[in-house]
Amino acid sequence: MIIGGGPAGKTAALYLARYRRRILLVDDGDSRARLAPHSHNYPGASEGVSGQTLLAALDAQLRAYPVEMRRGLATELSREEAGFAVTVNDRRLAARSILLATGIKDHRPEFEPHDPAVIDGLLRYCPICDGYEGRDQRLCVIGPAEKAAGKALFLRSFTASVTLATTDAADALSEATARELAELGVAVRELAPTRPLLRRGNTLVVSYRTGDSEAFDGVYPALGATPGSALAGALGAEVDEAGCLLVDERYATSVPGLYAAGDVVSDIHQISVAIGHAAVAATSIHNSLPRAPAPQPPL
Repeated sequence: MIIGGGPAGKTAALYLARYRRRILLVDDGDSRARLAPHSHNYPGASEGVSGQTLLAALDAQLRAYPVEMRRGLATELSREEAGFAVTVNDRRLAARSILLATGIKDHRPEFEPHDPAVIDGLLRYCPICDGYEGRDQRLCVIGPAEKAAGKALFLRSFTASVTLATTDAADALSEATARELAELGVAVRELAPTRPLLRRGNTLVVSYRTGDSEAFDGVYPALGATPGSALAGALGAEVDEAGCLLVDERYATSVPGLYAAGDVVSDIHQISVAIGHAAVAATSIHNSLPRAPAPQPPL
């Protein structure tokens, strides 16, 4: 069973189907990738590709294979003598091996409508993905001062106009970080505690504690994220300080038979990275299972 229908989960399903394994892919339809407006650093997609287009293409590719896909949410995972039991939509299912491709959930700012702003490229979560598209634009990073400063400094490579709007006091910055921000011309303001963001056409207006506001071409939340590791944590799987699952070179967790791939194991949230994880994890699962007898030729 593969839990998670983003790029990692669907790539793993493709590999395991081609290894002629019996697969159930459980997908709650809420992959983080579905909101990606247009990824230009996905190899081979010279014109860029949206998350929805990529996920649809993976679905079409999987339809050529006997992959069972079920829309639903896995809510419980336990060990059984022959493998695992998973509760999906209140139904208990069995699997010999599990691959978790459950990703992360971004902590979102106080702003609605959220999803259209992400799809339109105004609210952005990944400067690795789209910092290049923000070159020479007016950009803002919002979040706790010291944590969000790293994202603001990263974006300074792409544009001279970067503002850090802190959710805590600006003086929470360390002396060294404050000095680096000042040297690179990153303005530091304190975010308004309520209704800090407003969409105005093709800009997001950021309101400050002082009562004034500014319009930006793009706003990057740096509010953290929660890895989808709770199912594995219930089995005692080891996680790092951020809650991401710890895996070995085969993408096996510390629980035998339980594997993980994609954002749930990595702090580099990239589609190409997740796909690479999935290829290795799927091959590891295949090699860990008993060899199937050779198929008989047709009569």
